[in-house]
Amino acid sequence: MSLLELLQTSTKWLLWASLALSLLTLISFLVKWKQSFRLVGVLAFTLLLAGSSWAFGISYTPPVVIEGALHPPIVFDNGDNLVVAQANNDFPEESIEPTLLQLAENLRGGGRNGAPVHIRIRQVLSNGEGISQPKILGEVIRDLKQNTTINVPLKVDEEISLNSDEETSLNSDEETSLNSDEETSLNSDEETSLNSDEETSLNSDEN
Repeated sequence: MSLLELLQTSTKWLLWASLALSLLTLISFLVKWKQSFRLVGVLAFTLLLAGSSWAFGISYTPPVVIEGALHPPIVFDNGDNLVVAQANNDFPEESIEPTLLQLAENLRGGGRNGAPVHIRIRQVLSNGEGISQPKILGEVIRDLKQNTTINVPLKVDEEISLNSDEETSLNSDEETSLNSDEETSLNSDEETSLNSDEETSLNSDEN
């Protein structure tokens, strides 16, 4: 049973219970029963529950479910124009678009100022020991005023940045290795030259 059906059923039974308690309360006053005022309290509380269930059932909107969508956790929401969901490393590519649409359809205005809301799904990729970098898998823009969703084409800036960082790291390692080899070679040549000069000088002094 869905929540909406539960609310409708509970409202109906609470109204019937309120009607029965009303009759019982009226009879208790006619026969001057000592528990009459307690029944008044129970009746008032039952009517309150019935009214609350009815109001909640009217205002309740069930969440939108789109086929193929997953449920990544929301890791950031600034309450205004940006919502970010965190995808795991094995998040299937075919689930990106339906998941974004599902997040957009279930987004509520709340305290937002009505501006278009950017909804993103991201992964956090390891870019070396102790270093991580976010990668945007997809993005949509939700216009709450127009009740429309606009798909944003995926940019490759993140991938370019990752490749650039990898190339920079490789180039840096190569330069470090070359500099180290050059320094070692220079030091070795200097030591050899000094030793040769010292030996020549000693031989000359002996002669």
